[in-house]
Amino acid sequence: MTDPSDRDQPTGLVRELGLLGLAATGICSMLGAGINVVPFMLQRNVPDIGPWVLPAFLVGAIPALLAALAYAVLASAMPRAGGSYIHVSRALNPYLGFIASFSQWFGLSIVVGVVAYVMVPFLRDVAAAIGYTGLADALETGPVRVGLALLFLWLFVVINIRGVQLYERTLVPLMVVMFALGGIVIVAGFSFDQDAYLRALEASGGQVPEMIDGPFRWSAFLSASVVLFASFIGFDSIAQAGGEARNPGRALPAAIGIAIFVVGGFYVLFTMAVYHTVPWQYVAQEAALRDVTAPGLLGVVLSPGWTVAIVGGAAVALLNDLPAMLLSLSRLMFAWAEDGIFPRSLSSVHPRHHTPHVAILASGAMASVGVLGSHLAGDFFLGVDIMVTSMLVNFALMCLAVLSLPRRNPEIAARVEVFRNARLREPVAATGAVVLLGFLMIHVWKDLNADVAAWYFHSTPVWLIVMGVGTVIYFRERGALQRAGVDLDERFRTLPPE
Repeated sequence: MTDPSDRDQPTGLVRELGLLGLAATGICSMLGAGINVVPFMLQRNVPDIGPWVLPAFLVGAIPALLAALAYAVLASAMPRAGGSYIHVSRALNPYLGFIASFSQWFGLSIVVGVVAYVMVPFLRDVAAAIGYTGLADALETGPVRVGLALLFLWLFVVINIRGVQLYERTLVPLMVVMFALGGIVIVAGFSFDQDAYLRALEASGGQVPEMIDGPFRWSAFLSASVVLFASFIGFDSIAQAGGEARNPGRALPAAIGIAIFVVGGFYVLFTMAVYHTVPWQYVAQEAALRDVTAPGLLGVVLSPGWTVAIVGGAAVALLNDLPAMLLSLSRLMFAWAEDGIFPRSLSSVHPRHHTPHVAILASGAMASVGVLGSHLAGDFFLGVDIMVTSMLVNFALMCLAVLSLPRRNPEIAARVEVFRNARLREPVAATGAVVLLGFLMIHVWKDLNADVAAWYFHSTPVWLIVMGVGTVIYFRERGALQRAGVDLDERFRTLPPE
């Protein structure tokens, strides 16, 4: 619990992240498994989606755009570490602020583990492409796959602890490499057609799929749109770095806008290019048997050298996810501790590196659970589904926070620097809340009706259990603050110190 006497003391964080580093944080959080895996493994998760992946992608972008606007509005007025928690707690309700951010923290903790876990198949594809079949087989074994995933994860835990300048110097070059190598996929995808792919597949001894038609089904289309919505999640990590951004009132909204539009355009081109060459029937056939990736699919028509290059690009994209998401997770925990609703130790800041090192270590530990959970579940889509549930709740509450801010906290509302006209802003936020809640209902319906081996493979009850744990933590710590004489109304209406 936070001592009320030290509430006005500086946090120890420093504002060293510029616009490029902030935009890279959002871009690298969004590009990764979402682009290289999800649009293709979707054929297994939503088996009736067939040829309608790209339109579903575009529909899935709509709620993400509306949520991005809400984040930009609130980040411009409340640039603090742990953005989503601070935004909802000050604009809507402190309990909902905690639940929104605890939901986000849990979902992203799981997905960080998922990202680390699914990185290993890319290394497997590299080994297979250069003829090291024994190594490729070894990378499929459980101990090796889990061990490498944990190694990658904890490497970036260390980088995050050592300061935001090292973090930025690591992330930005990796982002440039990611776009350069990802561009090869786009060029290669539009350089071949499906007839050439089928001929190459037959020549290599692969199983040529039955070229059946894929009828349109609304239930599959909407379910796929909800899953693909998760590919646009990540721009929210920019808001979590609000306590370390230079010129935050302008830089945070600008970085959110850059991230959502750059990534959105890249997603469309990338997915369109792969499906231009690879028949969806073959993607569906292979996804039913094993984890597939964009580079692995295109490797049928590419030379081993080019295959290695695009697999390397995919691995870099996944690597980029880890430091950006760890930053986001740790700043949420830091903000809770600063407000006194999580153990005080989590707000500790390293005296030399100026990072919340205890919160970063705790985030790494939770993400390690995600690695182990992905392996035990045998299907990383469980982690994706939990994350989608979490972020739909989070984003809907962010839109509601935009609506409530002028009435609940007019002083903070006066600081908004983006979309200042409330007559335009509020209808957009209301539309966002409705669309996101609609997506949430579709996602829950799909999850509860899924045929799974055990109840804990349904993401909804797992999420509800975690939210129950979060509720117990919140009210226990809130009660401790009341007994310490803290003015809770004042605490949850004012911004924490910088």
